[in-house]
Amino acid sequence: MKYILITGGVISGVGKGVIASSIGAILRACGLRVTAIKIDPYINIDAGTFSPYEHGEVFVLDDGGEVDLDLGNYERFMDIELGRDNNITTGKIYQQVIEKERRGDYLGKTVQVVPHLTNAIQDWVEKVAAQPVIDTRNPNSEPQVPDVCVIELGGTIGDIEGMPFVEAFRQFHFKVKSDNFVVVHVSLVPQTSVGGEQKTKPTQNSVKELRCLGLVPDLICCRSQQKLNDDVREKLSNFCDVDPEQVICVEDCSSIYHVPLLLEKQNVIEILTRRMKLTVNADLAKTGLQKWHQLADAVEKLQKKVTIALVGKYTKLTDSYTSVNKALEHAALKCKRKLVIRYIDAADLEQQTKKTDPDRFVQAWDELSTADGILVPGGFGTRGIPGKIDAVKFARIHKKPFLGICLGFQCAVIEYARNVMGLMDADSTEFDPTSKSPLVIEMPEHNPGNLGGTMRLGKRATIFETEASTISACLLCVLCHVLMCICLSLSTYASVFLSCLVVCLSVVPQPACLSVVHACLLVVCLSVCSA
Repeated sequence: MKYILITGGVISGVGKGVIASSIGAILRACGLRVTAIKIDPYINIDAGTFSPYEHGEVFVLDDGGEVDLDLGNYERFMDIELGRDNNITTGKIYQQVIEKERRGDYLGKTVQVVPHLTNAIQDWVEKVAAQPVIDTRNPNSEPQVPDVCVIELGGTIGDIEGMPFVEAFRQFHFKVKSDNFVVVHVSLVPQTSVGGEQKTKPTQNSVKELRCLGLVPDLICCRSQQKLNDDVREKLSNFCDVDPEQVICVEDCSSIYHVPLLLEKQNVIEILTRRMKLTVNADLAKTGLQKWHQLADAVEKLQKKVTIALVGKYTKLTDSYTSVNKALEHAALKCKRKLVIRYIDAADLEQQTKKTDPDRFVQAWDELSTADGILVPGGFGTRGIPGKIDAVKFARIHKKPFLGICLGFQCAVIEYARNVMGLMDADSTEFDPTSKSPLVIEMPEHNPGNLGGTMRLGKRATIFETEASTISACLLCVLCHVLMCICLSLSTYASVFLSCLVVCLSVVPQPACLSVVHACLLVVCLSVCSA
């Protein structure tokens, strides 16, 4: 097994996730089997209880794991299926070590960060790296043991919470031997606003810190606004003690689909395979990267725009809706349209905002009304619900292409029940547990006592008790009917929502639900583009 550790310096959010995904993608193009691990040094057990403003959206895996959004990038770039164990947190490691201590597994020893915590980290990495991975390009194929494991260490080098992980990998390097372990350090090369000089000192200091902690970078990926000057590359090579070819420039690109091509152009495949003594087929790599060339070129050629209004609660940070954004982006690309997403705070559409900030209210409604389609995504809590319901009503009355996901679906059901069916007290028990007309209720297994790990998530097989199940027979027809109503006759969509709500939420297997969501996203753009 070969391991590639991705570390970051200078600032967080420097692009480690995209670079880790891109390295995995180009290795996959060479015919190698790849898996990935994301390490988050926070004490939370998982990302499930985070506000989206903390780290962006919570990505849900097929096994129900609530993880960092970077794992979504890994799956999309590498065409693999990951599990909850592919996301390691400090909380998970401490929980495991403390449980062992309570069982007496340490035989009375003093339990310490070194060696017990660091050993637990290394054991976890080795166990997960060896797990067979499903190739989502060939979902019917047998899972295969990976050749390479890409590991992204969250945060920046020098953070106190990341120290046990850095020490664990310092030890791990000697455990697995040098030929099997590569360190890629991602750092920022800022550019002054006056004169435009590219400054190398932050990266120099970051690499120095990394070396002091016992890890030596094999590649330095420099994030910058523009391509690095040759003298800057030479300077970094000299002061960071690496060859000039090991200084990789990753300048700002028009789309992230250019990043694998940037790495390939700078011979990253050759450097990594030579360093790890891997044999790859050059022709196969060239063919494998062809799809990235086609994808990047297709994005650049888009001219005609399609505008989608996204009415949400966490619109100040676009990463809050990364998966929805990507699904819309891919759908628009399929329709040969350049996607423009307008992020509208649901609260800005409410009557209260009209009283307190009329200009903001008018601007929000202007952005909504002039969009080609409207999407109301998921969320939690009651804030912004009236604004979302008003947005749904506008879509229904003006026959705008509309899609409600999760909480947005609830709002669509409530809006129709109140404004068309006359059930003015219609609500969801999530918003009003005492509602006399509860159209949406909590799942029986949901435990409101704890917030973490209590939702029904991921792939689940739904077993019908009888082969002649009426629901099983008509399920496909119902789902097709929902899609048809969304894009062809929006005035009738809500009656279908009401009639099949229980089916969709408690009977349909999760993969089918996800397929419907993806299809709906595509339908939004198709409907808009064909209008």
